[in-house]
Amino acid sequence: MKKSRDELIEAVLKRVKDEKIKFIEIWFTDILGFLKGFTITAKELERAFREGFGFDGSSIKGFTRIDESDMLALPDPSTFAKLPWSPEEDGTARMFADIMTPDMKPFEGDPRYVLKKNLQKARDMGFEFFVGPELEYFYIKSNRELKALDHGGYFDMIPRDEAIELRKQTILALESMGIEVEYAHHEGAPSQHEIDLRYKDALTMADSVMTYRFIVKEIAYRNGVYATFMPKPIFGVNGSGMHTHMSLFKDGKNAFYSPTGLYNLSDIALGFLAGLLKYAREITAITCQWVNSYKRLVPGYEAPVYITWARKNRSDLIRIPWYKPGKEEATRIEYRSPDPACNPYLAFSVMLAAGLAGIKEGLTPPEPVEENVYEMSEEERKKRGIQTLPGSLYEALVLAENSALVREALGEHVFTEFIANKKKEWNEYRIQVTSYEIERYLPIL
Repeated sequence: MKKSRDELIEAVLKRVKDEKIKFIEIWFTDILGFLKGFTITAKELERAFREGFGFDGSSIKGFTRIDESDMLALPDPSTFAKLPWSPEEDGTARMFADIMTPDMKPFEGDPRYVLKKNLQKARDMGFEFFVGPELEYFYIKSNRELKALDHGGYFDMIPRDEAIELRKQTILALESMGIEVEYAHHEGAPSQHEIDLRYKDALTMADSVMTYRFIVKEIAYRNGVYATFMPKPIFGVNGSGMHTHMSLFKDGKNAFYSPTGLYNLSDIALGFLAGLLKYAREITAITCQWVNSYKRLVPGYEAPVYITWARKNRSDLIRIPWYKPGKEEATRIEYRSPDPACNPYLAFSVMLAAGLAGIKEGLTPPEPVEENVYEMSEEERKKRGIQTLPGSLYEALVLAENSALVREALGEHVFTEFIANKKKEWNEYRIQVTSYEIERYLPIL
């Protein structure tokens, strides 16, 4: 039985006392997904639970103007976890906070609240939304030097590979905080790695993604190296994705499963899939939010470019993992375009909104494409009605800005601030003179 907030608060206060925890870090994110936080002492915790802790919202990207800056961070006791490097006594824990206005109403600009609103829309339809993201990242020597730690490839086990030890330390740290890990492995590019988290409800998973990125970087730092979730840090090799497995549950059962459906997918699953396909171009600015994201979404590096779906073809935008008899709860859709530098609260929100729209609109997906879409001619792709994802942040922003679905999913505040911020980024990027231009054009023009 789910515990009430008061019961959770009581359990946290007892644990703080019993484990002699001295400090609590209060975490939240801005609209871009950057982790923010401040530290309070244990003696202030009960007041924080009751009243929230005030801070200047105008200093947080996309929150408020200077004339309406007062915000409150209200800790969520269900997210309490002790940080893995804390000492036995006088240790430090962390909790995620919900951002509130001074009159204790949820703040529309809080990404966590955006996801909560979208999850409530799913519940109003009778569904719970579960996700399992696969976050890839690179270890490099430092944040100023793109020097890899290894030259391994997919699933390689390399003698004296220091990254194996880094992954083990990271897994132990995550599990000490109650974040379940399924497995870890070397990815396709040199020094590229992946640690997969066990399937959870979307809000818990978004919190876990933020914690995961923090822990990966912290463990790397403590070992004298750097970890980056930049989508495409190294030219000529695979970029880093965040393939996201998704399903809806209804009355405790996987609503995506059907014993007689195509690939064992129910009509609900096919509608959800069709919604993702229909709105894929519009939501890409949220799932792939950086200029650099579009250096990854190009042919030839196992990243999706074309808006297709299938079971076995990993060039598709959406892949349907094989159904295993007796594993109905594992029936799911894998959406392959998001990258690990997105804001998970907003990314999960727009993916859910697109899928639910497909169900409500009664959509059905086109035929699956099992052939390699990269090898098709442009004429054949056009004949089959195969569209492409946006090719740049600018193209993605134009689509998102004109999307009623994205506006509704994010809410007016986050939608407006996000688009404005991304336009600024694009304008700053497009006026840069790059080393490519100097090397290519300076000698001949």
